[in-house]
Formats: sequence, structure tokens, C-alpha cells
Amino acid sequence: MSENPNDRLKALGLTLPKAAAPVATYVAAVQTGSTLVVSGQLPLVDGKLKATGKLGGAISADLGKECAQACLLNVLAQVQAAIGDLSRVKRVVRLGGFIACTPEFTQHAAVMNGASDLAVEVFGDAGRHARSTIGVPSLPLDAPVEVEALFEISENA
Repeated sequence: MSENPNDRLKALGLTLPKAAAPVATYVAAVQTGSTLVVSGQLPLVDGKLKATGKLGGAISADLGKECAQACLLNVLAQVQAAIGDLSRVKRVVRLGGFIACTPEFTQHAAVMNGASDLAVEVFGDAGRHARSTIGVPSLPLDAPVEVEALFEISENA
């Protein structure tokens, strides 16, 4: 397997979308030293939500997992926009997942694996990360999933 994250994405048949502009008073990514924090990203595909609704309701766990993967692609688009090259990622430190769900839904971890599995596929062992996944009553625009991230990056490409 290639060591370059861009090559790994290509081998998976995936391309990064254009980084979405913030929709409120925040910035999409903040770098401080070798740390890059990426704000929560929704499962936008071609500028539209992949799905709307709640897990345990209209959204299946499988579709939720696909949404989590789409969220991570949007996270990576923000990384690319912020630092110019995914090869500068030394480590995916942490992912945070928010799952809009019914009170009875309990498959949060399986849904968030859509993002976590992709992080490992793209970055190899450097993609293994700490993670929190929580269920919430709603998310912006009725999105079913939102993912935020923390990366360690190298100083220069």
C-alpha cells in the first residue's frame, strides 16, 4: 500500500470534495504549533446532505456509517485546505462523532466506524486514533452524523 494519503484515497476510489465554508461564526480549522483542529463536518456530498433524519428512525446504521465516512472526507478536505498536503499529517489524534438518533438507538460505535475505518485506510497506523461518539437529539440541517477531528501535523511538507 502506498504511504501517500492522496494515493490511498485514489486507490479507494475516493476524491476529496471542496472544503465547505463555515455557516456561522467559527473557522473550519485552527492550527496551533503542530496541532490542527478541524471543526465538525456534516455528510455533504456534492454540496447536499447524503441523508437527513435520525439513526434508529428513518436512517439505518449502514447509511449512518456511510454518512460518517462522508463526514471524514469533508474533514480531510478541510485539512487539505488548511495545510496544503495530506502528507503533512503525522497522526490522527482524535475523532469526535455526534450521532443524531432516537433514545433507543445503541449502535453509535458501529456508525462512527465509517469515519474511523477510513482514517486508518488513508493514514495506515498513523490513522489509529482516540475517539468519542455520542448520541444527540439533533444536528444542524437535520444531518444524521457530524465528525470533528484533531491531527498532529509536520511543520513543513
